[in-house]
Amino acid sequence: MEGERSSRKFWAGLLVALVAFGIAFVISSPPAIGAEGTLLSQATGSGTPLPPGYVHNDTCVSCHDVQVKAFRNTMMGHLMMARPRDDRESLACQACHGPGREHLRHPSKPSPGFVSFRETSFKNIKIENERCLECHQNGERGFWRASTHAERGIRCVDCHAVMCPVTASALPQAQLKKSPLGTEFVNPFIVTRPETQVCLRCHLDKKMEINLPSHMPLREGLMTCTDCHNPHGGPYQKQLRAAMVNEVCYRCHAEKRGPFLWMHAPVAMNCINCHVPHGSVNQHMLVINMPVLCQRCHIGSSHPSQPHKRGQIFVINQQCANCHSQIHGSNSPGGRYFTR
Repeated sequence: MEGERSSRKFWAGLLVALVAFGIAFVISSPPAIGAEGTLLSQATGSGTPLPPGYVHNDTCVSCHDVQVKAFRNTMMGHLMMARPRDDRESLACQACHGPGREHLRHPSKPSPGFVSFRETSFKNIKIENERCLECHQNGERGFWRASTHAERGIRCVDCHAVMCPVTASALPQAQLKKSPLGTEFVNPFIVTRPETQVCLRCHLDKKMEINLPSHMPLREGLMTCTDCHNPHGGPYQKQLRAAMVNEVCYRCHAEKRGPFLWMHAPVAMNCINCHVPHGSVNQHMLVINMPVLCQRCHIGSSHPSQPHKRGQIFVINQQCANCHSQIHGSNSPGGRYFTR
């Protein structure tokens, strides 16, 4: 009797272990369901059916080995090539490029539904961007179709390097960096961030302005263009991140926000009434130096000018802020004229 009991315990324990192992295996590797109800195991050549017109990823590797190796090291590559979350991502290369069967038969000819994303493929700008927007259409990219960049034919791949890993936008980049594909990222400054570097390739006037003596700390790497602007579009003018210029400036210059007991009207209206937003040859990024700046609104009759000189309209000492030091606003009861 004892031998039969021990034998039953042994087989019962073995059965429980096999069932537990089977459940763990199913949980750890769930199958991806294809568009036609077929199984897609990452489209890696396992022999499972694929949607019409698609081929296994091994076929892409046979011709584009360098590109695929570089893509594996990117964030998208880690998902699509190793850990796809749905049947679309399991198609890997063809999830963005489209079905590759016709491309395989005629590599040098345009294939229906296939997008190459090459620098010379300007005929398919809208199609290329739509491929990206199929997954990246939420958040800040929701206004892309109505943005200035979209209207001027800018492609997503003109700014984003999809096929090769690059330095994160929040980190400084070396003076010169080459990707496995041979793409060069030339940094014109010492610690300019890649985001700023990409913008300055087209916005040459802003590149000139941030090189002026008084400028925003873009070339020092302390801020980027996207701190103030949303490059993917927005409901506000100049693709700003707020409805008013002042609201954008107040994000960093909170001490100028107020409310003040004595408000300076031009300051409350718009910061760019007095300041150039990107850079200037004048101190404090002013549009023009004082006192000429102040006397665009304030006539000089209340202050003495240089004596015995007819026609002199500018005040003595050439610096209004020597007395009116709280020019953005004052909370002092006696600061009506922003002197304290």
